[in-house]
Amino acid sequence: MSRQAPTLEDVAREAGVSRATVSRVVNGVRNVDPAIQDLVRRAIERTGYAPNQAARQLVTRRTTTVALVVSGAGDASDTEQNAFATRVFADPFFGRVVGGVVGHLRPRRMHPVLMFAETPEARQEVVAYLRQGGADGALVVSTHPDDPLPALLAGAGLPAVLFARPGRPVPLSYVDLAHRDGGRLAAEHLLARGCRRTATVAGPLAVAASQERLAGFRDTLAHHGHPYVPVAEGGFTVDSGMAAMTALLAEHPDTDGVFTANDLMAQGAVQVLRDHGRRVPQDVAVVGFDDSSVAVTCRPRLTTVRQPVEEMAATMARLLDDHIKGTRTEPTSVIFDPELVVRDSA
Repeated sequence: MSRQAPTLEDVAREAGVSRATVSRVVNGVRNVDPAIQDLVRRAIERTGYAPNQAARQLVTRRTTTVALVVSGAGDASDTEQNAFATRVFADPFFGRVVGGVVGHLRPRRMHPVLMFAETPEARQEVVAYLRQGGADGALVVSTHPDDPLPALLAGAGLPAVLFARPGRPVPLSYVDLAHRDGGRLAAEHLLARGCRRTATVAGPLAVAASQERLAGFRDTLAHHGHPYVPVAEGGFTVDSGMAAMTALLAEHPDTDGVFTANDLMAQGAVQVLRDHGRRVPQDVAVVGFDDSSVAVTCRPRLTTVRQPVEEMAATMARLLDDHIKGTRTEPTSVIFDPELVVRDSA
């Protein structure tokens, strides 16, 4: 005969406490003495008890699941939707976001569910999924400034936290970086190296972060007597960095310093400079942005402005947990400071 699954009563007998105490520990109730919690957890391990998740959800009204939503804007075709997902997984930035989120959730026995919301139908599916209790809340990474999902979530009164300040004001918490300060750090470093004919490969100029990085770079150079900075717009990809650097060299062949708005574009810029016989950093210094894995695999290794993505994502998850529990009722913002990481390219 098969062995009956361990029950709360079995754990209570093993731990020498009441069934009600075991239930409070299993359901994460906070007013249990830490020593008692440890005693109950050891008893759970010895008995092999596994909580009934359906019953637990009825008690706590929580699924221990959160939706990690990558959201865009517009009405994409099936082909465009597949391309959207491919771009997301190819970008080291998103992997760092996932790492930070999972790093916060896993010790708390919470789990993310990945969702894409790049069409109106997909956005409505996200809202419906949350309303129906499929997840306790949403962590949203928007890829477009006109993304309507944050407003939909706020309007529905659903717990949600955003990665980056929303393009349109909505009453939701968010984490972000002081992007303008990052542009300033890049400019100051290139100036300190003696660069006098600088240019920049900006990110998509419809994106607020791109605008802020560019403004910080330009403003700092202007304060040091450099009123004009050639700009080529990229798309946060290697190929767009190559195209932008090619255009800059064609129009400004005497460029001696380049700031790119992310590391992938910096990698593309370095490749173009090498193809044109320019040495990095001897002839042209290059500064990236993000401090992603690309920064250390690129040759030469990239000097870059670090964005602490993992810490930002973990904070985003913590804020959502607070909103779900009700310990935080008003939206808030947490702004992180960038840091210059000096390596070989500048």
